[in-house]
Amino acid sequence: MNKNQRSKYTEDNFIPIKDINNGMITLNTNEKVCGVKIMPRNIFILEPDAQFSIIDNIKNVYNMIDYEFWIMVADRPVDINVYLSQLQLLYNNAQTQAKRRLIMEDIEKANDFTNNNITDTEYFLLFKEKNIDVVNKRVRDLINNFANAGLSAYQVTNDDLRMILDNFLNAGQTTTFKAVM
Repeated sequence: MNKNQRSKYTEDNFIPIKDINNGMITLNTNEKVCGVKIMPRNIFILEPDAQFSIIDNIKNVYNMIDYEFWIMVADRPVDINVYLSQLQLLYNNAQTQAKRRLIMEDIEKANDFTNNNITDTEYFLLFKEKNIDVVNKRVRDLINNFANAGLSAYQVTNDDLRMILDNFLNAGQTTTFKAVM
């Protein structure tokens, strides 16, 4: 579509996304948006020297990056439905009242947890690049550099990218499409 021709779909004019595949967003310009998800780590339970060491290592990782990047922080609702189902099965099979009472306390805590809209905070470092070989090298380098700094990271998934888009375009609401009757 040339610049003078406008699409009849609003999102085509404002969101230049062609595809989300293989952990990358492909833009209309054929540039790829990709990156890593950085797993959180509670450094405050470590000794002060270890805390400062990790912080210095993270600074070094960011200082070694010689291209434009974005750090994204996104909240994702915590889904504990499987855990609740397992607790319910345990409750149903419990032989004594004491065990049932303890399991029911856990079920109530889990329900309270769910009813208060608890979220996991996730951290991403994203970048944009046209050359797929450069994309792959950058992802490998980021994973290795964060590992050397004491943090786990891995390439973002399609689901991660969709969640980031939902967070920023739809105020955190997951878009679901259903058949119109």
